[in-house]
Amino acid sequence: MCRVVHALDPIGQACGTFCLLRLRAMGSGRRLDPMVTDVATTHTDASWKRTLGGYVALMKLRVVELLLVTTVPTMVVAQNGWPSLTLVIWTLIGGTLAAGGANAINMVVDRDIDAVMKRTQNRPLVTGIMTPRAALVFALGLEVAAFVELWALVNLLSAILAISAMLFYVFVYTIWLKRRSTQNIVIGGAAGAVPVLVGWSAVTNSLAWPPIILFVIIFIWTPPHFWALAVRYREDYEAADVPMLPVVASMERTTLEMLVYTVVLAAFSMLVGPVAHLGLIYAISALLLNAGFIAMTAQLYLKARKGEAGGAEAMRVFHYSITYLTVLFVAMAADVLLNGLINNH
Repeated sequence: MCRVVHALDPIGQACGTFCLLRLRAMGSGRRLDPMVTDVATTHTDASWKRTLGGYVALMKLRVVELLLVTTVPTMVVAQNGWPSLTLVIWTLIGGTLAAGGANAINMVVDRDIDAVMKRTQNRPLVTGIMTPRAALVFALGLEVAAFVELWALVNLLSAILAISAMLFYVFVYTIWLKRRSTQNIVIGGAAGAVPVLVGWSAVTNSLAWPPIILFVIIFIWTPPHFWALAVRYREDYEAADVPMLPVVASMERTTLEMLVYTVVLAAFSMLVGPVAHLGLIYAISALLLNAGFIAMTAQLYLKARKGEAGGAEAMRVFHYSITYLTVLFVAMAADVLLNGLINNH
């Protein structure tokens, strides 16, 4: 029996077309052309793939990937060696679900400005792949699954921390600060720093000074990282009336603040070495990474003073900032693991 379908539902359209053709063929006593059935089936398959891809896109997995890169090395430092592989897997799954759900809620709230900004006009809620209600149900389902999974298979503290990051990101950053304050990403960046707390608590079921300093490192890293991107897409944020610092301040002031944050970041990244009992591998890596980051932001600032800084220069800083954070945390893990091998021999 063919069901009545909404005219805008691509899957329903395919099913309706197929059913109508089949009924006509039965009425005339003819067999349905196999080519027609293939077209209907192909259209349905493509619609399902598009819908599935839309739900995956809601989670912003490329952003989640960077968050998880900081989680595993933190677990290695907490364990002072390689933790249980099962524990690592369950922690990463829970972290992915929690961060993915938070990103999906963010897209539901920001769908109006996403439609204005060129960078985000292909997001699933803008293109209409699913309804806002469906996206919200999906997001809340991810958060429930994350909490239950982390509580059952890791520990309650990790579950609470993961959900608290989501609540902070949604209510403090997305709903309260993003459209009202130039400090939106400065304060809101705290949500992206929580995965290191989750990683540490997953191993120790507690918190201590090393994960707090790691939290501060990511918290301070976020503004220069994000402002570099905002410089590139300044017109987008201005069109959407989002007061990112590059929109409301001069390029000179923006790049100066980026430089200040980078210098403070360097100090905290060196502080974590003695606090977490890291060795020369980390210390040398951190020195080189900090020198590169400070040099790039200083160069951007000097160009801004001359009126020569633009999106291309800012994006080089943006891409380096990703490399910086990744290599910094990998160096932590490498330091612990290699020192462990040396001491065991």
